[in-house]
Amino acid sequence: MRQNSFSFRVRYGETDQMGVVYHGNYAQYLEMGRVEWLRALGISYRSMEENGIMLPVISLQLEYKKSAYYDDLLTVETRLVKTPTVKIEFDYHIVNEKQELLVKANTVLAFMDMETQRPTRCPDYILEKIS
Repeated sequence: MRQNSFSFRVRYGETDQMGVVYHGNYAQYLEMGRVEWLRALGISYRSMEENGIMLPVISLQLEYKKSAYYDDLLTVETRLVKTPTVKIEFDYHIVNEKQELLVKANTVLAFMDMETQRPTRCPDYILEKIS
């Protein structure tokens, strides 16, 4: 599975006084997309950490196209860019109910061994699920 979509409603606390989503919240929306992408594979962040693997973000790029507002139904479309090695890269589109593109984004994360604090290869159980 290379792509997954996840929808949610914008909460009041994620907006400014004008009801516009604060730009810093989009990084959290991307994280929600990654978590749901993994969950759709049958893998959870929790189980990865329990197996000694963490995934820190090492690169984040956002391109804002249009504002999102309080109570909008947003969809985060998360797409794996290529087969992961020591790094895993995702492209994202965040759209509203009208399918208007609000944000284009890209993240790169590194697989890290929690014990050694060193980069490590993508676990085989992930590679098996995406091939």
